[in-house]
Amino acid sequence: MYKKLLQPLDLGFTTLKNRVLMGSMHTMLEEIPGGNKMAAAFYAERARGQVGLIVTGGISPNEDGVVAEGGAKMETEADAEHHRIITEAVHKEDGKICMQILHTGRYAYKKECVAPSAVKAPINMFTPRALTSEEVYQTIKDYVNCSVMAHKAGYDGVEVMGSEGYLINQFIVTRTNKREDEWGGSYENRMRFPIEIVKSIREKLGPNFIIIYRLSMLDLVEEGSTWEEVVQLAKEIEKAGATIINTGIGWHEARVPTIGSVVPRGGFAWVTKKLMGEVNIPLITTNRINTPEIAEKILEDGNADMVSMARPFLADSQFVQKAMDGLSHEINTCIACNQACLDHTFSMQRCSCIVNPRACHETELNYLPATVKKKIAVVGAGPAGMAAASIAAERGHEVFLFESTDRLGGQFNMAKEIPGKEDYAETIRYYKSMLDKYHVNIFLNSRVTSEILNEVGYDEIILATGVTPRAVTFEGADHPNVLSYRDVLWNKQEVGKRVAIIGAGGIGFDVSEYLSHDHSIEMDTEAYMKEWGVNMDYDTRGAFTPAQPAPSPRKIFLLKRSTGKHGKNLGKTTGWIHRASLKMKEVEMLSSCEYLSFDGENFSIKTGDQLKTIQVDNIVVCAGQEINETLSAGLKLSPDHIHVVGGAKNASGLDAKRAIKEAAYLVAGL
Repeated sequence: MYKKLLQPLDLGFTTLKNRVLMGSMHTMLEEIPGGNKMAAAFYAERARGQVGLIVTGGISPNEDGVVAEGGAKMETEADAEHHRIITEAVHKEDGKICMQILHTGRYAYKKECVAPSAVKAPINMFTPRALTSEEVYQTIKDYVNCSVMAHKAGYDGVEVMGSEGYLINQFIVTRTNKREDEWGGSYENRMRFPIEIVKSIREKLGPNFIIIYRLSMLDLVEEGSTWEEVVQLAKEIEKAGATIINTGIGWHEARVPTIGSVVPRGGFAWVTKKLMGEVNIPLITTNRINTPEIAEKILEDGNADMVSMARPFLADSQFVQKAMDGLSHEINTCIACNQACLDHTFSMQRCSCIVNPRACHETELNYLPATVKKKIAVVGAGPAGMAAASIAAERGHEVFLFESTDRLGGQFNMAKEIPGKEDYAETIRYYKSMLDKYHVNIFLNSRVTSEILNEVGYDEIILATGVTPRAVTFEGADHPNVLSYRDVLWNKQEVGKRVAIIGAGGIGFDVSEYLSHDHSIEMDTEAYMKEWGVNMDYDTRGAFTPAQPAPSPRKIFLLKRSTGKHGKNLGKTTGWIHRASLKMKEVEMLSSCEYLSFDGENFSIKTGDQLKTIQVDNIVVCAGQEINETLSAGLKLSPDHIHVVGGAKNASGLDAKRAIKEAAYLVAGL
């Protein structure tokens, strides 16, 4: 099983134990006090899990290139010494690790940012200063110095970040390079910058130092590179001395989702395959590869020589080891939600993972064997309840899990029905595997009472009873055509062709996505690229082309009481995707709404000072949640041994990230 995935890769001077690369992630461990000690534990655990090669988060070669003020950089021997704890920890586990060199250029979130030309990025409030020719030469020297310091720190190599719209990318394309000197104008001039960097690093550090070049194979922006230019640069980078070429997909300012859950699994492997055979060094493919089966198929189909996975190693540090042991059903799968990883990074918080709160917290959250074995009842088998039950049982406690419905998973059973969120089913599958592995006693269709819990004599009771949809009040709110989101997503009640959705938070957006898609059409790679405007023929610059979305099967009105932008509290890195998706489906968004009456066909509302009547077949209420009955009032157990987690604790702003984290920290200490 997984013959290609687990086959060693011979690089000539070194052999990687398998074909899996742990791709670069900016975790904020690079910046926080004591972060390198945390990073050492984080990376060592992944090396112990048999990852072939690890790449760190981006480290700048100089002050100009840091992500923001105080960002991580590698300039001095003192910096190198600071990193040695990381490399030694990885090498102790027989792993290999490369440091990514990242100069952000005009993406730097600081006033004094630099770029090839003074062209402001649409995703940054600051306009960069154009580098002088002398400063360009100095920046190349800084890349080399950074590589030398990385070598002194014990890194096995570096990854030169040449994609995602960062500084090197900014030199390559006319979109951001308006120079008229030796670094601008012709393509030969514009691509000199990365070629000189790679060539100079190789000359300085010799043949046995790994140099990965992250090549932007698909810019997804206007005035991006042509395919012919991508191939030309790849060949020149190989000549300059790169060991491996990694695939970069999309600039950060591109309006095409490249790593969100809406992207089909392995959806961008086709572009790496297009480059196969053009160069003689290994090619790595990436983006939305989250299971060993997907990775194996990509390699079997000849799409690449290696696969890169980043967030999947947040979700499960033992991903490769479990694949090697034939235990892929026990892998905690990344669901590409971005809620605790990228959303945290872009808000300057330490990275973690919604389905694995231990990620980047390995020095403080561990599930050690319990010194005193207890009998524990967990009421509710949503994400919080399943996490609590499985971790408690893993620690050696005797656990009883009660669920009032006929299935495990709670709200995730509805989330997995949303187009683009199908991977939420993987989390349910993972917890089912863990509950079975650690022999949790499961009781479905069991609505327990405080009397039943009191009879048994549990040592600890964990209440994870979740939430129930909040009702709204207006004339006709009790009409049969007024449904809750649970009616639609859980009970699968029929919904007509014209629909008003009350509530524009996460659930309102999810229901809008669900109702605006034709579920008889599979969103495969080709359909996705067409929907979002990616030219798979690659006969336009950056493979950029107008989007051709499939029409919605319904007319949808998305309503909210408050003023301002719809979905303003959605995730920082995914909210724009959901808004763009609904815009493509021509969902009509109305704010400042007062709901007056509904007679089964006509929904009367007031928006501002204007009265409006909307003809609809159904109203779907997505106006938040309320706490389910927690049973705590009737329990005889001491309050110190009764614990409430997840939505049952606080239904406001409900999210699985908080629920699973609360459960994990609770049972880690029981």
